[in-house]
Formats: sequence, structure tokens, C-alpha cells
Amino acid sequence: MFETSRDILNWVLAASSGVLVFFLCWALYYFIASVQRIYRLIKQMEIGVNKAENLIDLIKEKISSSTAYLAVFGELLKRGIEFAKDHQQKNDDEEGGAKNGRGKTKKK
Repeated sequence: MFETSRDILNWVLAASSGVLVFFLCWALYYFIASVQRIYRLIKQMEIGVNKAENLIDLIKEKISSSTAYLAVFGELLKRGIEFAKDHQQKNDDEEGGAKNGRGKTKKK
């Protein structure tokens, strides 16, 4: 089996190349596993960013629809104030007319 030093050298070279191939395959496996984890992480980040964008769009939509409701509410409030002023002015006119002898008299 080992007749010359050349035979020993060939066996050592074969064993060392086998060990080198084993460690290269092992390193390649862990490199591919790491790349796959990074890919999954990036995919999850994309999903999170998409959810955040959808949430921001929903908030913008709700705010824009809320501003429309606020405009309607503001107009309603404005008309309510005008109605209250007209009603108050009408009551003041009736009280002024009652004091002058015109209009309705107040009962105490």
C-alpha cells in the first residue's frame, strides 16, 4: 500500500482535499442559509412597510372624509348660531315692544 513516499504524499493530498471540500461545502451551506434568512427578513420588512403604507393611506382617507364632515358640521353650527341670534333678537324685539305698550305682555 505505501511503497514509496510518493504514495504517502498522494494519500495526504487526497485526504486534505477531501477535508477542504467538506469545509467548503459546510461553509457554502451556512452561507446559503444566511442568505435565505436575510431574504426572509427583507420579505417581512416589505410586508411591514406595506402595512404601514396602507395604514397611512387609511388615516389620510379618514382625515379627508373627516374634513368633509367637519365642513358640514361647521355649516350646521353656523346656521344654529344664526338661528339662535335671530331667535334672541326676536325675543328682544318682543320684550321691547311690550315695554312700549306694543306687542304681547309678559305675565309674571
